[in-house]
Amino acid sequence: MYSNDELIEKEQSNYMKNAKEFLGNPQKLMDLLNKVIHKATEKKGYLGDAWDKLQLFVDLVKAYTKGEYKNVQPSTIVTIIGALLYFISPIDLVPDFIIGLGIFDDAAVIGFTLKKLSKELDQFEQWKSSNTIPLENPLD
Repeated sequence: MYSNDELIEKEQSNYMKNAKEFLGNPQKLMDLLNKVIHKATEKKGYLGDAWDKLQLFVDLVKAYTKGEYKNVQPSTIVTIIGALLYFISPIDLVPDFIIGLGIFDDAAVIGFTLKKLSKELDQFEQWKSSNTIPLENPLD
């Protein structure tokens, strides 16, 4: 039997395979980010702490894609894109149509990704806070 983290990692790895296709396709990536923003806005009340984490993921992917932030490994971006793909997928460990429960596995994947990439995400947050170019708030 799998532990919770193993189950989440196994599920997320399925989405990471597709995530690589997004790196070289800015339009496809922007479409994904727009879907994430739309779903996050709809589910804001259920997301709790995952709301801020999603915002950080979207900001990092945007800054990386625009070439504004380069101090990150492409594998980190792929991992985040995989988590975002999982988030927007209506069919995952707990399907989103199960009201009140369907978002919990999405939040768990977001939290797991944050924990896995905490060092790089902390560095991005420091860069973001000292950046003189204000980044837009994509989820508000």
